Amino acid sequence: MTIWDWLALLLFAVCWLGYGPLLSLVARRSGSLNDDMLVVRRVWMTAMTHREVRLVDSQLLGHTLNSGGFFASTNLLLIAAVASVLFGGDQALQGFASVGAEGVPARVLETKLALVLVCLARGLLDFIWSIRQLNYALALIGAAPEVHTEADSVALGDAAANLLNPALSAFSQGVRGYYFALAAAAWLFGPLWLAAGVVAAFCLLIWRQSGSPAARAIRSARRLLEP
Repeated sequence: MTIWDWLALLLFAVCWLGYGPLLSLVARRSGSLNDDMLVVRRVWMTAMTHREVRLVDSQLLGHTLNSGGFFASTNLLLIAAVASVLFGGDQALQGFASVGAEGVPARVLETKLALVLVCLARGLLDFIWSIRQLNYALALIGAAPEVHTEADSVALGDAAANLLNPALSAFSQGVRGYYFALAAAAWLFGPLWLAAGVVAAFCLLIWRQSGSPAARAIRSARRLLEP
C-alpha cells in the first residue's frame, strides 16, 4: 500500500473510533439526537407503567424488533457476499477486480475488502445484541405489575429505560456500521475516495445528530417532556 492508503486508513480509524467522543462533546454544547432520545424513552417507559393495557407499548417495541431483524438479515447477506469474494480464491478476486479495481495487487484488494467485512461484522453483532435486549425489554413490559405509587412507577420506568436505551443505542451503532462500510467500499477506487467517503459519512452522521430537522424536533419535544 502507498503512504496515501495508510493516511486514508488512519483517517478512517480516527473517525470510526472518535465518533462517540466527538458526539459526546457536541452533546454538551448543543445536544444530540441520541441524548435527547434517552430522555424521551425514559418518559415513555414511565408512562407505560401507568397504563393498564400495554398493547401499544409492546407493538411499538415489536416494530423495532422487526426493523432490527431486517437490518441483521440484510447485514448477513452483505457479509456473505463480501466473504465469498474475499475467501473465494484468486479467481473470485480477479473477477471482482475486473469491474473497477484493475491493477490493484491481490493483497491490497483483500485488505480493502476485509475493511468492509469488519464494518459489516461489527454492525451485525450490534444488531444481534440490540434484538436480544429488546426481547428482554418486552418481557419486562409484560411482567410489569400495576403499581400504585408514583415512586414505584418512576423506579420501574427507570429500570425499563435502562434496558431499552442500550438496546436502541446498539441498534444505532449497527446502522452506523453501514455508513462506514460504504466509506470503506470507496477505498476500492483509491485512497482519496476512502478519505472523502469517511469524511462525508462522519459529517453526515454528526449533522443528523445535532442539526437535522429530526434532531431539532426531538430537542423541542424533550423540553416539553422533561419535568
